[in-house]
Amino acid sequence: MKILFTIVIVTILGITGFSQTKILFDATKAETANNADWIIDADSWNLGYYPEPGTGGNEANPQRYPTPDQSGITSSTGQNYWTGAISAWAVDAVKLGYSVETLPYYEEITYGNSSNSQDLSNYDIFVVCEPNILFTSSEKTAMMNFVQNGGGLFMISDHDNSDRNGDGYDSPYIWNNFMNNNSVQNNPFGISFDYEYFSEGTNNIPSLPNDPLLHGSYGDVTRVEFYGGTSMTLNTSQNSTVTGVVYMNGESNTGTTGVMCAYATFGNGKVVALGDSSPADDGSGDSNDNLYDGWIEDAFGNHERLIMNATIWLANESTVEISEKQNTQMLKHYNHENTCFFSLETNSITTYNIDFYDITGKKIKTLNNLSSNESNSIEFQSKGIYLYKVSTENGEIETGKIGL
Repeated sequence: MKILFTIVIVTILGITGFSQTKILFDATKAETANNADWIIDADSWNLGYYPEPGTGGNEANPQRYPTPDQSGITSSTGQNYWTGAISAWAVDAVKLGYSVETLPYYEEITYGNSSNSQDLSNYDIFVVCEPNILFTSSEKTAMMNFVQNGGGLFMISDHDNSDRNGDGYDSPYIWNNFMNNNSVQNNPFGISFDYEYFSEGTNNIPSLPNDPLLHGSYGDVTRVEFYGGTSMTLNTSQNSTVTGVVYMNGESNTGTTGVMCAYATFGNGKVVALGDSSPADDGSGDSNDNLYDGWIEDAFGNHERLIMNATIWLANESTVEISEKQNTQMLKHYNHENTCFFSLETNSITTYNIDFYDITGKKIKTLNNLSSNESNSIEFQSKGIYLYKVSTENGEIETGKIGL
């Protein structure tokens, strides 16, 4: 028996419809200096600027919008659509329906500056992968206000003595300086990067069945590999929400030391911290740098799962309100017991992705690269109301609900 249903319009972060999540990747802190290439698009070059004249040599310094245009990305686009050591991350984000930009080396990190078109208030997530220049006082205030007011900050460090541009500061020190010396609150996230230098693979993952980073829509995380990274020490008295999700071998995976990845909330926002840039490295980018595919090849694909689960969590997609509206559907479905059988009935597209949410708006499952006009199914744990979002290769989006 087929079941009729009504379409839902979903409000995310107070914006009617599925508002597009915007991610800003930083390139103002010498992310391309020396052997680094922590950018999403490496096709714009100049002589040794990052952002000031450095040690010489050509370095890739990306512009605001990556090229080719992100509108050309479909569900089948490969991770090297853009060149840049973290371009696969950005490609995956666009496949989720997000938009991505770079903050070029000559721009400023601001919050609440209406004259700056790349002010952090215009974005949902700010990614800074291995900064090599200290944040200024105003930048630290901007980043703290961004998080406090609902933004998501992804902090990636590297090992001790990893000063890429030779200015005397490396990423563990720079991150700790940001957290411990700002005008908003010292040690706000309960996270401190250690001054260590180690490489190891670990399966020391805590048992947290409902954790959004370890068991998100990209799958379960079971292993992480660092190649020259550092650990973190957590302080739950400073921030009771701080949670370690990956630990060094030999450490208690319920403890506060030897942490390789952690996350926390602060004010209305969220932060994720990772102790090594290697897991985000997709091996593309500046051919003069030594880059390796840690995104997929290392740790059996676990790095992509961890980072993308974290990105989705930072996007605040759990805050969903529902209102109903009648609409015409491409997705057809019928239910039997706890299983929903569905197909996308259209001749205008060939593949699509679908996300499923529970009634609170928590994403519970993502299915990618499904073929239209073919039957698929999903089994839910219990009867109830579930939401879905269909994203097609030509940019169409459809939302709806399923009643079991």
